[in-house]
Amino acid sequence: MFVGIDLGTSGLRALLIDDAQRVIAAKEASYDTTRPHAGWSEQRQSDWTDACIKVFAELRAEAPDAVAAIRGIGVSGHMHGANLLDADGTPLRPCMMWNDTRSVAQAARLDATENVRDLSGNIVFPGFTAPKVAWVADNEPDIFAKTAKVLLPKDYLNFWLTGVYASDMSDSAGTSWLDVGARDWSDELLAASGMRRDQMPDLFEGSEAIGTVSPDVATQLGLPEGVIVAAGAGDNAAAACGIGALGEGDGFVSLGTSGVLLTGRDAYAPKPASAVHTFCHAIPDRWYQMGVILAATDSLNWLSRNLQESPADLTRALGSSISGPGKMRFLPYLSGERTPHNDADIRGAFIGLDIASGHEALTQAVLEGVTFALRDNLEALKSTGADLKQVIAIGGGSQSPFWVELIATVLNLPIALPKAGEFGAALGAARLAICAADKADPVATMTRPEIDTIIQPRAELRDQYDAAYAAFRNSYSGIKALQS
Repeated sequence: MFVGIDLGTSGLRALLIDDAQRVIAAKEASYDTTRPHAGWSEQRQSDWTDACIKVFAELRAEAPDAVAAIRGIGVSGHMHGANLLDADGTPLRPCMMWNDTRSVAQAARLDATENVRDLSGNIVFPGFTAPKVAWVADNEPDIFAKTAKVLLPKDYLNFWLTGVYASDMSDSAGTSWLDVGARDWSDELLAASGMRRDQMPDLFEGSEAIGTVSPDVATQLGLPEGVIVAAGAGDNAAAACGIGALGEGDGFVSLGTSGVLLTGRDAYAPKPASAVHTFCHAIPDRWYQMGVILAATDSLNWLSRNLQESPADLTRALGSSISGPGKMRFLPYLSGERTPHNDADIRGAFIGLDIASGHEALTQAVLEGVTFALRDNLEALKSTGADLKQVIAIGGGSQSPFWVELIATVLNLPIALPKAGEFGAALGAARLAICAADKADPVATMTRPEIDTIIQPRAELRDQYDAAYAAFRNSYSGIKALQS
């Protein structure tokens, strides 16, 4: 038996599978994010460990024999978070999350530093780890002075499990401290933000073992002795492992809190100016690239809160098929934007509101705005040489037939919908556990899911959506000027 843990933004999910990758049980526990100031987003590390203890208790209650037979654990987690620990491994402050944007000035300073983009392969975004730690150095110097180690969120959970300071390549690539081409910490990048190599965890490929669950934690979780823990992966790399997106042209579109368009790459091909993320994959000698928008289903959830209708009811009212773009335009920059703008300050907007505009028109505008932002991501990926022919849709937004057909048409890509089952980050983490515990071949282990249906682009509507996308793309500069 193997467990994949997905340390998500809103909760922790544990998936228990057997060696044939059949699902035995799955459990979840939620926790809160605090936002004490504008642009801040923090979580308590103890909430993660408490959630882990809770889900393992529930797994034991449902499948005690299976839990007793667990041989490996893999963890995926939200990326870019900063956990600052003292010399005893105790957190010095809450985790600064991936969507914490307080470090705009520090990110700009690091991004302008010579060789930083060349070595890291990426723009230094305010959400990345290095500028967050630089913010601590500037604003909480006493904490910075006590910092002995900096761990990413899933690496903190692995440290709690094993007592080992470790990270994998995929997650570490999002810190701005890793030489992504060389797959190693860069002393030059570390020095740019006042850090040292000894403050970093040891590096592993995600499919490698970092150690075993410590006896004390094994007792808390009800695990047998000697359970292997894999290095794991950042959430998007783990999701790619879950759907078998490992190499050139394999990809997915994720409609979660944020939106991601990801493709595997067989070689390192960075283009930082595009604001495309170029990261190591969770398995050896592979990379992946992705465009990221910060508010995908978050935009729909925002509308849902304000209209006091559920997201499902809002999208259901649009029907199951598109008929052409609406007259209203929505810019989904509710929390700023990454690809292609790298703009933490930009905010969203509706353009073309009419006195007759109702819930359906607002909903359609929101779905179109998010989809046009994903088209921005596709164009940025193409500029790096990526060549997607088809993508798998995952995440909560993929449950809307209207939205999936809209994405297929705007991106001009067939969208594959998997049959019901597990294929996300938790499964990817469990697959990494199989590789770590059994030394299994990652390519043979991380197969693609069975596809239920493929949604084709609506060719007869392409010209209309292309024109609407062009208008959307031109709107950014105008909204930026108004907000300056």
